[in-house]
Amino acid sequence: MFIHLKLKSIYSLLEGAIFPKELAKRCLEFGMPAVGISDRGNLFGALEFSEIIADHGIQPIIGCQLPVNLSSISDNQSANLSNTSMVFIAKNELGYSNLINLSSELYLHETNKLNGLALDKITDRSDGLICMSGGSEGPINKLFEDTKENLARDLTERLKKIFGDRFYLELNRHPSQEVRREMASDIEKLILENADYYNIPLVATNDVYFLDKSLYEPHDALLCIAEGNYVDQKKDRRSLSEDHFFKSSEQMKELFKDIPEAITNTVEIAMRCSFRPEPRDAILPKFSTDANNDLMRQSNQGLEMRFQKIKNAFDKDLYYKRLKYELGVIKNMGFSGYFLIVADIVKWAKKRGIPVGPGRGSGAGSLVAYALTITNLDPLKYSLLFERFLNPSRISMPDFDIDFCMDRRNEIIEYVQQKYGKENVAQIITFGALWSKAAVRDIGRVLQLPYSRVDKISKLIPYEGTKPMSLGEALKKEKDLIQEANSDPQVNRMLKIARDLEGVLRNASTHAAGVVIGDRKLVDLVPLYQDSRSDMPATQFTKDWVERAGLVKFDFLGLKTLTIIKEAVDLIDSVQGIKLDIDQIPFDDLKTFEIYSDARTFSVFQVESKGMRDALIDLCPNSLEDIIALVALYRPGPMENIPAFCEAKNDPKRRQYLHKSIDRILDETHGIIVYQEQVMEIAQKMADYSLGEADLLRKAMGKKIKEVMDAEKPKFLNGAEKNNIEKGTAEGIWNLLAKFANYGFNKSHAAAYGVLSYQTAYLKRHFTSEFMTAALNSDIQNIEKFSKYYDDLVGFEITLKSPCINNSDVKFSVKKGEIVFGLGAIKNVGMDVMSKIVENREKFGVFADIFDFAQRINLKKVGKRPMEMLITSGAFGSFNLEKEAMLEKLEELVNYSTACHEETYSDQVNLFKDHTETLKKPVFVAKNKWSFSQQVKEIHDVTGIYFVSPYKFQSDFYQSIGIKPYDTFEKTREEMKTILVAGYITDVKSRITNNGRHYFLVKLIDHTNKGFEVFIFPERLSTYSVDIVVEKYVLLVCEKSKDQNGFSRISVKSVRDLEKFLKDREKKRYHLVIGPDCKIGKLSMLLEEAILEKSSKEGNVLITVKSETSESDPTNISLPNLYDISSEKIEDLRSVEGVFEVRAD
Repeated sequence: MFIHLKLKSIYSLLEGAIFPKELAKRCLEFGMPAVGISDRGNLFGALEFSEIIADHGIQPIIGCQLPVNLSSISDNQSANLSNTSMVFIAKNELGYSNLINLSSELYLHETNKLNGLALDKITDRSDGLICMSGGSEGPINKLFEDTKENLARDLTERLKKIFGDRFYLELNRHPSQEVRREMASDIEKLILENADYYNIPLVATNDVYFLDKSLYEPHDALLCIAEGNYVDQKKDRRSLSEDHFFKSSEQMKELFKDIPEAITNTVEIAMRCSFRPEPRDAILPKFSTDANNDLMRQSNQGLEMRFQKIKNAFDKDLYYKRLKYELGVIKNMGFSGYFLIVADIVKWAKKRGIPVGPGRGSGAGSLVAYALTITNLDPLKYSLLFERFLNPSRISMPDFDIDFCMDRRNEIIEYVQQKYGKENVAQIITFGALWSKAAVRDIGRVLQLPYSRVDKISKLIPYEGTKPMSLGEALKKEKDLIQEANSDPQVNRMLKIARDLEGVLRNASTHAAGVVIGDRKLVDLVPLYQDSRSDMPATQFTKDWVERAGLVKFDFLGLKTLTIIKEAVDLIDSVQGIKLDIDQIPFDDLKTFEIYSDARTFSVFQVESKGMRDALIDLCPNSLEDIIALVALYRPGPMENIPAFCEAKNDPKRRQYLHKSIDRILDETHGIIVYQEQVMEIAQKMADYSLGEADLLRKAMGKKIKEVMDAEKPKFLNGAEKNNIEKGTAEGIWNLLAKFANYGFNKSHAAAYGVLSYQTAYLKRHFTSEFMTAALNSDIQNIEKFSKYYDDLVGFEITLKSPCINNSDVKFSVKKGEIVFGLGAIKNVGMDVMSKIVENREKFGVFADIFDFAQRINLKKVGKRPMEMLITSGAFGSFNLEKEAMLEKLEELVNYSTACHEETYSDQVNLFKDHTETLKKPVFVAKNKWSFSQQVKEIHDVTGIYFVSPYKFQSDFYQSIGIKPYDTFEKTREEMKTILVAGYITDVKSRITNNGRHYFLVKLIDHTNKGFEVFIFPERLSTYSVDIVVEKYVLLVCEKSKDQNGFSRISVKSVRDLEKFLKDREKKRYHLVIGPDCKIGKLSMLLEEAILEKSSKEGNVLITVKSETSESDPTNISLPNLYDISSEKIEDLRSVEGVFEVRAD
């Protein structure tokens, strides 16, 4: 029998392609009782592999292939010797502990990552480890290859001394080329001689990277992805042979039939390994000597404090009953200490003025958490369920997700490290994978397919919820994708390889929020990893497996919205002298709901996207519950219910009722199942489930666990029958629950984020300048968003003043009700430099002129580029100098400034005279002046805002000729046809839809100086032959309609050259000659479609009614309105029966 001991799983990133579950199946198929992994450098998958393999009745063997530093035995290392590794296998628990330490050492110390682990380090951690020499990648083989036979033998002897009978000389036989095969044979002879001389056992391995031989090509593509190569390139690249697959015992015995003991020894090693990592119970750092009583005391005290702030009538007994119930569950599950730890962290943050969110996730459903101030949401007021957070029917760790101010999140982590010890705290690793869309793009690149082709194919793969559909599913269901695969062999090859690699891990990083805290050094419990982008180590196990390893996860998230709220409240205090407690604002403020109903929600948390604004217009929310529901609904899947939700909310007659026993549960969502908690309550009410049982049912439905659902359905129907509910009704509701459990959202999370959304809307409505200033500062490094803020402020009649060297602060600020552009927000200037300028101004007063500025600020230290940006932005506008002249003379100005500062600090300064007055000053006269359009563009390029409108005429002129602002569409729920919108193009991107259709994504400025974005399909340009290019003025003919799902869509029907239109509009005349029997209905419809501007005055269409048989004089009719009749429309008019002639003059 042969046992595989050297496998690379998917955790050998972009190298191994073996999934644990597939490996277990293959071991059963081959009758192998044990199998070992040895991922390169890491133990990422050790616990997962151990559990999955053991669950299949197979012995897991945990190993790791670690790089070795040979500097202690050879000073003169070749490139060959600098890349060696050996395999270390955990023989027992001590060996596993040492393996954890060695793998952690590799990541935590940069020198180890670069050079490998020193032999001394390996010696110190050798107990309990079996060492295999590494075969063709091992140092002994490499030394023999470099003809350093004496060193190879010395190393062999040293390793035998370190590991004794736990050291094996490793043999592999899978060279890919004839030359390598001959060399490998020679090396193998030397290894055999070495083994014989030192009496060291041999072990055969097959370095396995993929399960089947057929997976060689996909794996080869994977190596190309890893190293940036192409599959078919001629240049040398890393490539393995087809023999690196999972061979059977028979195949391996045949391969090593001349050395049978090397096969037998694989079984011996497996038998020597008596340990595997297993899940542990939760290990919490000790916080209290009597956690249960401390939690009870703090919770009761906290609840009493909460009562003091509840304004409306409430039932104290109800709160205390719920508190007692929750405390009992927490105590029985052993989580009192966890609650105290989280409460301590949150209280510490609040005491230091660090903003903390009202709650996040299911934790907001706990009254204990509310009493401890972990959350700030009353779960009884919002009908939030504790069982959704902590289920007494299923013991699992609670998981509080806590939002902190983004700017100060690091302080929280520092506090935790100080309190529990740096070595006891770590972040959590996470992995990026080659999911279907990413796999197609990566494989397309290494196969050298055209980007546009790959992009099109990738977009044919639809999303299922938030994740792309698997390639296997997509190739069964998506007709366009199937057609592409069948019609193009290259595409078929790409899709086949991508499907084989789907799910393989691509890269490692750290979890955005997860932190674990242990009661001891974490390296004593789990292996550690160090992300080069972080100062803090991370566990090598992902969040699910680190919890199973016994560590408790805490999620500390940085939320920008909390930073914005804090800054806005501080500004309200400093500017207006109002001390606002954001947690005590009224939640029934009608003016705040106007913000929502009018969709003026840019920068309002959760509701600023265009789709969300469209939904708000349809919904007209007038309660916090409406906002909470919309937050829950606005996701892939549930979004399809938004139109029905809006209709039922605004017209109760359109609500659907399910059954009188549960209709009350759905009142707040107008008959639509929106929340997971509603699924639980319906199961409780209809079928007598406990809330704990209902949560298990909800989870099974959400994950479509068929065996659980099949077992639960009869129980649900029987429970409904006991409550006198007809079987047909119960069946229908069961099916509805099964559908919506997958879509349903956690109400606790939606409620917490709904409250945050309302708080930002309240601030925006009542303290607009302060709130928008704080929001701008949160995006101060994102110049592309400034124009959206500017547009929004125009609607609130608040001025955003352009940068001014004597008025602007470093960041955006509020002065006299106006917002002043921050100097640090100007492109490419640098916050530190601007801070020094503002400090100088605040200390010594405003700058009198450019020379005063140059004398006080060393422009050489400021830098030429930042000075160019300041000048272009208009920051020196108060000095009344032409920008062009200042830019032309900038070098002279910098030299003048440098000379001033040299004079000031010279040892020979005349104390009675300012020598700067004698220095030559530049004379600012521009040689080349900017055009109007260039001035507009230059200011925009450095500030992101069109402080000067790019339009040549005043806004009223465009309004007078029937051109509407783009936001006309956003101010109504009604459909609109043939609306004219002027646009100055600022950006054009070519895109492809999911079904492969080409379009342009175009950003424009309308005549009111507000930005907007539209999709334009090429066929819409053909009528007037307009080029879509930046700085072009266009006239869009748009319409607003509703799609099949009831969502509003704004589409561009045609595009014209605006400047040409303005020149032609007065000149264009149309003459139609028709007969008395003309089909007037068809003619009127075509003409109505061509109306450009409605007017009661005489327009530009003359109709002559003329009879071909009668001698009576023709009748002339001049139509009102201004028409724009395209050549295609003229042909349509000519085709109408009874039309004799159509002429355009």
